Formats: sequence, structure tokens, C-alpha cells
Amino acid sequence: MLFSASHAHLPWISVAPGAPYFVDDTGAPWTPIGQNDAISWPELNGLFRRRDVASVEGHLRWLKASGVTCLRLMLEYAHVRHRYFERPAGRYVPSMVQFWDDLFGLCERIGLRLLLTPVDTFWTWLHWRWHPWNQANGGPLRSPSEILTCPATRQLIKARLGFAVGRWGGSGALFAWDLWNEIHPAQAGDSTDNFDEFIHDLSRHVRELEMALYGRAHPQTVSVFGPELTWKPQMAMHEPIFRHPDLDFATIHIYGSGAIDNPRDTVKPAVMFGQIVRESLAEIVDGRPFLDTEHGPIHSFKDKKKTLPEPFDDEYFRHIAWAHLASGGAGGGMRWPNRHPHVLTPGMRRAQRAMTDFLPQLDWTLFKRVNLNAQIAAQGFHAFGCGDAHQALIWLLRRDTLAPDGRLRTDVAPAAAPIRVPGLRNGDYRVTGWNTAQGCVEGEHLVRAQDGAIEFMPDPIVADRAFAIRPA
Repeated sequence: MLFSASHAHLPWISVAPGAPYFVDDTGAPWTPIGQNDAISWPELNGLFRRRDVASVEGHLRWLKASGVTCLRLMLEYAHVRHRYFERPAGRYVPSMVQFWDDLFGLCERIGLRLLLTPVDTFWTWLHWRWHPWNQANGGPLRSPSEILTCPATRQLIKARLGFAVGRWGGSGALFAWDLWNEIHPAQAGDSTDNFDEFIHDLSRHVRELEMALYGRAHPQTVSVFGPELTWKPQMAMHEPIFRHPDLDFATIHIYGSGAIDNPRDTVKPAVMFGQIVRESLAEIVDGRPFLDTEHGPIHSFKDKKKTLPEPFDDEYFRHIAWAHLASGGAGGGMRWPNRHPHVLTPGMRRAQRAMTDFLPQLDWTLFKRVNLNAQIAAQGFHAFGCGDAHQALIWLLRRDTLAPDGRLRTDVAPAAAPIRVPGLRNGDYRVTGWNTAQGCVEGEHLVRAQDGAIEFMPDPIVADRAFAIRPA
């Protein structure tokens, strides 16, 4: 095998002490920049049965060079029938175990990390007739509507997680556990009554195993299909998602209806994204990190069978990423490709590189940010921002220059408007402008905060610009 936990060398990731971001063992900041991938999608498919390990290694090295730090994957991707992790139930498929051995080994060597979730609940539900946990196939479960409540299935879930902990849990290539992908009332007979207990049981099982084996534990979260939080307000989902005491960070899948899941322009999706991040941060009471771990044009791709034009999709992707980061999320969010072929474009990789290159402009290990979207105004721009008493991050997006194809025009006169950023202690600050498309500094200002705020006039902006504000 290519992976051996005894030779693991990547530092582990943990939540930063006192800040809603992440650090590694050395105390250095670490930010999840990446997207969703799958074991049967084009870029990783060559690793299955070791059919083309070299191409997968080359791809992963290209991701690293593109600023990617993290991939979110499902241990089993049930879209196709030859990628089940167990067959029959309880017996782990050797070729799948080898796949993960090899992927962890490659990620260790290259310096990438994985956000791992044990079950692909979406395709498990849709392709239930073939799943090994189905009673018809020798498994214990009558229906996926009982997957959260069936005791025998619970043991299979915990055994799968336990196997993964024992085999790969000693690796720093494991960023965190998404203990359950898109937890949903339909998985528990249209009820949320056992959500807290289900999460607690899985969390304790994984944490106790890791502590016993390694003396420490990886961060944990549980994801939800974000629109369900508003579609089913009578269901008690906010507490387990945003405030469960066993979880280390909060995540939702931001598939906002209309603007995000079926975009007509590249501005409204960013505005909706910023609003959802702001609302999500308001649900968190203990300062844990928050990040989106799935987003994208799911309705236009899956239901309308439409792949967005690449230039449009590149800008849509970049705008969403900066709305997420500037509003207080950790990283730029994690796109589900929703393209044909099912991969991110080179333009999206350039956007990831540009964001990764920006990150050193702020000290994320000490950034106790609050969302400032509603407190910042700049005439002619949508404003996104977060800050604390010492630092701030602002992103401005033109609101008045949409082209007929839904993208922002680049042939217009640059515009500027004064910006006021509240919450900063009095003193001198350096404001660094950042070109989010080119990934480079675009103007600097020295300004003084007085009466708890700074005001400055940026250099004129054609389409968008980010600003890092730190003490001078």
C-alpha cells in the first residue's frame, strides 16, 4: 500500500484557540480552500484498482500548486454500484480500502487534506434498491427512511467509522470528520427527535477511538442541506447543526433557491451567499468556525440539464468564494462541480490560487471576527465584511454594471466610494487592496482609526476588490 499511518508526517488540524478559524500542530493558520470530489469522478477515478496512479498524483500536485488545501469526499459514493465500501453489509471491499490507502498516502506526501464523510446519503436514497444495507440485499435496513433510527444500521455506521479511524485516523491528511452528510428528517421517519442523540453517539464513538489510539482527535461536524432550515422551520434542526456541544465547527450546504442554485447573473448569488453566512453566524453562540461545504448551480445542472458557460461560471464561483470569506466563513466554501465533465474549470483553480495568496494578509489565528455586512456601506457597491478590534476584511462588488450575459462589465469607468469600517480600536492601520481575479496587491493606504472606526477612499474599482485591514 502507499499509505502507512506510522509514516504520517502532516501536522494535524484543530480549531484555533479563541478564534473561529483553524490552525495546525505548529500553531500556523490553516484554511480550507477546495471543493467536493468523488472517488468515481474523472480526476480521481484512475486510483480505483490502481489503474492510473500517476495521473491522480499529477492532478493532486496540480491542485496543491493551485492553492487547494482540502478536498471533501464521501467514503462511499453510491452513484455507481461498483464503489460501495461494504459488500455485503459489514464486509469492506478490498479494492475500496486500497483506494483510500493510496489516496491518504498521496495526500500525505503532497500536503493536501481530506474532509471525510462516511455515507453518501443522496445517492444511497435514490439507489436504495442496490445498496448493501438494504434488507433485500442481505442488509438490516428496510428503508432509508429508518437509517437514523435502526439500531443494526447504527452499528454498521459506527463500525465503518471505527474502521476508518483505525486505518487512516492517525494521519494529518485527515482534516476533519463530517460525521453525517446532509442529516435530514426523512432519514428518521420525518422527525428530528433523535438528531442530538445520533450525533452524540457517532461523535463520542469516533472521539473516544481516536483518543485511545492517538491521544488526540480530529475536528468534527455534521452537514445539512441548507434550504431545509427555511423550508421546514417547524423542524428543530438549527440546534444540532449550529450548536451541538459535541461538534467543533458548523457547516451547511448553501444551495439558496433561485440566485444560487439557478443563477442568472454573478452578483445576486454572492449577495444571497453573504446573507446566509451572516444568518448562520448569528446561530452560533460559542465562536466555533463556520463554513459552507457544498454549493453550486445544482438546479440548473441537475434539473435543467444545463452546464453554465465557463466564463460565467468562473465569475459566479469567484464571487461566491469571496462573499463567503469576507462575510466571516472559513475559506471560500466548497463547490459541488455541477458541470459536465464533473470537474472544476481552470478559471476556478486560478480563483482558488488568488484566495490562498491573499490569506497571509490577515492573522487568522487571532481574528475574532464578527460579521459586518450590514454595517458597511459604499455607494454603488454591495459590501461584505467581517472584523474585530484589530483586523478587518472587506470585499466590494459593483452593483450597477451587469452585462447582458449576467457578468460584470470590465469596459466601464472605475468607480470609488468612501468606506467606513466600524469596530476597530483607535490607531494606525494599513489597508491593502487585493485583486481577486489576478491574485495581487492593488493599492495600499495608511489610515487612522478614530472613535472606533476607520474611513478611507479606495482607488477606483472596475468590478470588485477585497481589502485587508491590519495595524500599521
